[in-house]
Amino acid sequence: MPIGPFQGTELLIIFVILLLILGPSKIPALARGLGEAVREFRRAASGIESTKREVERDLRASVSGDQKFLVSESRTEKMDDETLIKLAKKLGVETRGRSREQVIEDVIKRAREKGILED
Repeated sequence: MPIGPFQGTELLIIFVILLLILGPSKIPALARGLGEAVREFRRAASGIESTKREVERDLRASVSGDQKFLVSESRTEKMDDETLIKLAKKLGVETRGRSREQVIEDVIKRAREKGILED
């Protein structure tokens, strides 16, 4: 049964070479390290997905029910500054030297351009 680009014979040859180079005592530690690396990669990948869902949820929450954005203090206060900065960074919106309302308008504009929000 092939595993990735390797067939059974190639895997056996690789294992024998590793056994000769590292010795039998190092193989379990190598396998454990490889398992931890794969586990960390999967954890990071799931974190990216959850961040993406969070960004989409926050963007949708910042737009009123009729899909029109109204700049008002009560509307912009619902999204805290930390979340706004995260959203702006994810969407590539510059935040330095700009007012909160300008950043929110650009975040929503960029989200619509990327198809995250509908008009």
